[in-house]
Amino acid sequence: MSFNKFWIFCLLGIFLSIGTVYSLDILGAGATFPLPLYTKMFDSYKQSTGIQVNYQGIGSGGGIRSLLDRTVDFGGTDAFMSEEEMSMAENNQILHIPTCLGAIVVTYNLPGNPTLKLTSEVVSDIFLGKITKWNDNKISQLNPGVELPDMDIIVVHRSDGSGSTFIFSDYLCKVSKEWEETVGRGKSLEWPTGLGASGNPGVAGLVKSTPGAVGYVELIYALSNDMPTAHIKNKSGNFIQPSIESVSASANVALPADMRVSITNTDASNGYPISGFTWIILYQEQNYDNREKTRAEEVVNLIWWMIHDGQSHNTPLHYAPLPDEAVRNAEIILKSITYNGSPLL
Repeated sequence: MSFNKFWIFCLLGIFLSIGTVYSLDILGAGATFPLPLYTKMFDSYKQSTGIQVNYQGIGSGGGIRSLLDRTVDFGGTDAFMSEEEMSMAENNQILHIPTCLGAIVVTYNLPGNPTLKLTSEVVSDIFLGKITKWNDNKISQLNPGVELPDMDIIVVHRSDGSGSTFIFSDYLCKVSKEWEETVGRGKSLEWPTGLGASGNPGVAGLVKSTPGAVGYVELIYALSNDMPTAHIKNKSGNFIQPSIESVSASANVALPADMRVSITNTDASNGYPISGFTWIILYQEQNYDNREKTRAEEVVNLIWWMIHDGQSHNTPLHYAPLPDEAVRNAEIILKSITYNGSPLL
């Protein structure tokens, strides 16, 4: 073989190896709740490993459907899967790996955007369409000294299947019998009033552009858009500002081994009451649909990194890091993932 041919074959080998690396791009889709965090995490992961992660924020319902349809390597959801949804996985257990905690906040568009105090009763009555004016006595009595306008309340809610909606409605079901009986909890609801918008960004944008509007979004979207957030009265009778500290406090409860847990309406006296985990979901047995073992290994390595080194990105983006107990449980869950029955970790 000539010298030139030798180097041609060497270069060809390099190009083929590069192509192999990029063929390992990891695909995910789901919750918009953690989208800013995941965007930062996955960019950092690519810089350190060269592995590209393509994640589409299509809502928690879309994330669950995509995993069940096996069109992604993992899904993202803010609502843990129901037993009915879990049973659709064709005898392959679906696992839930928590990645952070976040808060669903009540945000609004009023002149001067004062900080409002709201109770669970007032929040439920607003979203039931029973309180229709901002200067209603039930609101004004909670906020002495705040000049509330004689303005119609325009409710904005999610139009897509959403983990944010699940967390919000789960909270309202716990604090309002009327809400539980007439609306219920779920990722998609039959809303009694209001306008729909897609994703946390859609709700945040519509509230911000509509005088008199009120909606619910993840804390990061309210902060990123300089929107006010209501202080919500918790089970202990304290009005709690949504923050990393109050969201973290809400998780000071016993956590189950499978991490499918609701922490809304927390018993913690300093906990923000509309808080929740968000999860990565994936199959326990990774040898399905002719998946390569290398791909399965990369997916598990990514998620292990997310619950360890990746946690450094949570606080700067206003997401609460995982408590130690949640990390320990997540480690055990990840170590149960197999390929042909053999553990990947």
